[in-house]
Formats: sequence, C-alpha cells, structure tokens
Amino acid sequence: MSSRLTSTVIRRLEGLGEHPATDDTPSSSPSMSDDEGEDKIHDAGRGLLGIGGVHKSTWEIPRKVFHSSIGFGTLYLFLLPSAPALVPLITTTLLSSLIIIIPADILRLLFPSSAFALLYNTLLGFLMRPSELHSVNGVVYYILGVSFSLACYPLPIAVYSILALSWADTAASTLGRLYGRRTGSLPWARSKSWAGFIGAALVGAGLSWAFFPAGLAGVPRAALAVYAGLTTAVAESVAVGYLDDNLTLPVLSGAALWLLTTI
Repeated sequence: MSSRLTSTVIRRLEGLGEHPATDDTPSSSPSMSDDEGEDKIHDAGRGLLGIGGVHKSTWEIPRKVFHSSIGFGTLYLFLLPSAPALVPLITTTLLSSLIIIIPADILRLLFPSSAFALLYNTLLGFLMRPSELHSVNGVVYYILGVSFSLACYPLPIAVYSILALSWADTAASTLGRLYGRRTGSLPWARSKSWAGFIGAALVGAGLSWAFFPAGLAGVPRAALAVYAGLTTAVAESVAVGYLDDNLTLPVLSGAALWLLTTI
C-alpha cells in the first residue's frame, strides 16, 4: 500500500517541471483533432457543476487581460512617492503567498479528480493554459519572477522587467497568433515567430524610452531603447530548460539592463 502510494506521488510530481506550450505559433501538425483535444481538456479541467474550468482557447483572453492588468498596478505603485519603501513589503507578501499557492497546486496535480481540484478549476481555471492542467500553474513562476526582480535589481529596472513580463509577453503572443504563420519561425525557437519577436521588441523599446529618458549607465536613450527592445524580445523567445517564461522573461530582461550598470 505504501509503495503504491509512493509510486503514484512520484508519477504525479514528474509533470511539475514540464514546459508549457508556447503561445506564438500554433502547431501545424497537432496530434489530435480540435474536437478531440477540447473534450480531453474539458474532462481533465472541468469545474464544479460545469462552472468555470480550463478550456482550450486560441486567444486566452481572460488570462491575457489579467496578465496585462498587473502591469498597470505595478506602474501605479511605482509612481507613488512611497514606492521604494513598499518594495520589501510587496516582495515579502508575494513570496508568502506561495505558502498557500504551492501546496494547493500540488494537491490539484496529485488528485485531479478530487473535489478540491474541481473547486480549483472552477475558481482559477479561466486564468490557466490547458498545458497547466498537468504542470505547475504559471502564477507560481510569475510570482517568483516578479519577486526576483524586486529583490535583485534597482527599482526602475525591476519595474521595467515586470512591465515587460506583463505587456511584451502579451504583445508577442497576440502578434504571433495573428501573423506568426506569415512571418515564419525563429531559428532558435521553432515554436516562436518573428511577428511575436517584433511585438516584444517594440514594447521593450517603448518601455525603455519612457523609463530612461536620460539613458542608462552612459548609454544614450535611443541606443538603450534598441538594446532593451532586442534583449527583451530574446528573453521572451528563448527557452531556458523547462522553466516558464513568466520566470525567465523578467529575470533575463532585467539582467540585460542591470549588466549595463556594472560595466
């Protein structure tokens, strides 16, 4: 009995590090029909009494709206006079929330047919990708990425990296879905498109232009905008092992700017 339970736990946890499906370019050779995929996703991600749940969606509009709205909240807090003093409180609060979020996510993954999993899907399923049904919820990586940036980078760079996560990622996903098949795939990331790359680069450049009017570390404003745009687009498109881009995008885009201050 004990060995059987241990084997079950191990099998469930093996999926925790799986890399979620990318957003830019839908697969041209899916392994199942759309109807079949929809049925399987609904069965695994159903909510209580058929309410909510995780659904296959081309645009993932609720998730993207929530994703982008965090950027506006971040910008509001940054503009407050007390913003520097709030950073430790915000970082501590975010990391503390993982004490609840991570165990809840583990329970959902270990017991996908339980009442708890159904309730979880009912309340949070509309914010989840179908790929997250069997892997860690992207919110965990989001919190880790934001917390790392706030703890390790100067405040303007930290806020830049969080806004890049909120807006450059959404721009890449949206433009990738609209025009990805026309522009082709990136040579270093076959599931990402040049359309998504350009979208992320434009947002990154715009954020840099707005945040650093005097440039940064001796780099002129225009040159910095080009550099920030390109490095943000690379950070959005590159895959770092099985890590989610909600973690890698803010860490890498912030690191690219922070490195300029160390030269």
